[in-house]
Amino acid sequence: MSAPAPIIVTAVFGRQDQAWFDGLRREYFPPERNVLDAHLTLFHHLPPSAEGELKHRLSQLTRGVRAPQARAAGLMSLGRGVAFRIEAPGLVAIRRDLAEAFSGLLTPQDAGGWRPHVTIQNKVSPSVAKLLLQSLSAGFQPREVEIAGLATWWYRGGPWEQLSRHMFA
Repeated sequence: MSAPAPIIVTAVFGRQDQAWFDGLRREYFPPERNVLDAHLTLFHHLPPSAEGELKHRLSQLTRGVRAPQARAAGLMSLGRGVAFRIEAPGLVAIRRDLAEAFSGLLTPQDAGGWRPHVTIQNKVSPSVAKLLLQSLSAGFQPREVEIAGLATWWYRGGPWEQLSRHMFA
């Protein structure tokens, strides 16, 4: 096992929704920068010292628990990219509970407001991003997405290394 690193926490999508987001990401993300599958990040950087407590809490939050309902509710501009805005009140509550539990360990990015989203384009010029946002908005219909679980990852600069998965009932 490699040395500990910052921990990222994400939602795990159901297989069909993961494939849909990944397909859009392959189509619109600059290929040289597309080193990750599509993801919904709950926390960007928890210290490695939180590993044991984090895994325990995620297991408690998911074991025998029904998955929170979620939907891709709209599109959002990232300035230099485009993302799907995710509405998931149950997931918001889970993140709020985790943020309270780890409040003294959160970076400013994770301590600030949370806007659940899945990025399908990033690091492009604002004009390219604006064109994609207009194009996708024209035919957009909200759709349900399955949140199958929660996952943790080691961040070591490149593609993430999976640490744990905690699946809903």
